[in-house]
Amino acid sequence: MQKVLVTGNAGFIGHHLAMLLLGLNYKVIGLDIINDYYDVDLKKKRLEIQGINVEDIEYGKYLNGKVDFIQLKLEDADGILKLFKEQQFDYVVNLAAQAGVRYSIENPRIYMDSNVYGFFNILEACRAYPVKHLVYASSSSVYGLNEDLPFKTTSCTDHPMALYGATKKTNEIMAHSYSHLYGIPTTGLRFFTVYGPWGRPDMALFLFADAILKDRTIDIFGEGKMTRDFTYVGDIAKVISLVLEKAPKRNTDFDPKNPTPDKSSAPYGLYNIGNNSPIGLMDYIKALEVALGKESKKNYLGMQPGDVKSTSADIDSLSEFVGYRPQVSIQEGVNNFIDWFKEYYKIE
Repeated sequence: MQKVLVTGNAGFIGHHLAMLLLGLNYKVIGLDIINDYYDVDLKKKRLEIQGINVEDIEYGKYLNGKVDFIQLKLEDADGILKLFKEQQFDYVVNLAAQAGVRYSIENPRIYMDSNVYGFFNILEACRAYPVKHLVYASSSSVYGLNEDLPFKTTSCTDHPMALYGATKKTNEIMAHSYSHLYGIPTTGLRFFTVYGPWGRPDMALFLFADAILKDRTIDIFGEGKMTRDFTYVGDIAKVISLVLEKAPKRNTDFDPKNPTPDKSSAPYGLYNIGNNSPIGLMDYIKALEVALGKESKKNYLGMQPGDVKSTSADIDSLSEFVGYRPQVSIQEGVNNFIDWFKEYYKIE
């Protein structure tokens, strides 16, 4: 049985991935700090589904469940090294990070601590106790001011619009350095606007659904003219599971005189994960209204700092690599979210 560490397993994507890997017969160990960036009870409920007795959670204490679990900060270098030494992981999926583009504008230091220094500790642990493959979460936010759609992994990512995107770009560069120097196989996955059941309460779908059900007006930024490559969380988890055992190898065809960001002579990979079918924000809201059977009250506003007008993912290289393209339509995915939302919050 292959042993995989999933950091951020109390989080949105991490929860879905942990449950999927369990079904694929991996031995899954989860790590999360369970901070209060959003509803802690929601995070604990995810952990309960993973078989973890949340009443027993204590910092640094290893717990057994369907998914084994340890509460630990990525910034805790000694704790991370100790965990890697004791567990001898085959694979690592690093999803733990301080999320949120807008929050990074107000609280930049948190992002440096978790997303940069914390990731450095993961890389150091993989160097000290080698793994077959380190897969880590990047983001479409790295494309920043770039408006050359669809975004390709060969596209320019030198102009992030907020520190969140800058930290994710930094992760990619750090991972390449460790792949080159120490031969650690690393793959970065740039997620595009993930949505679905068990999502974060600060995400648009969550905020919109709550407001519509309570007859509150929803704020629609960018005058409703934005488009996004909304990607269902189940598709995200599926892709990660497929990438996991396809560790990159050194590329002898790499041309240092004509380099591209997504290729290297090191065992390094970089891919977009998007739905490959961007839709307008108003179409997204319409899918939500259909799922709820209720029209929203709308308040149109300008663009927010750090926001981009459009995202669109070129996923051809990913599809060729793993033989999979996202399967879930927007309406199906939104319906699944609403079914979960009503059940979780006991809404008739």
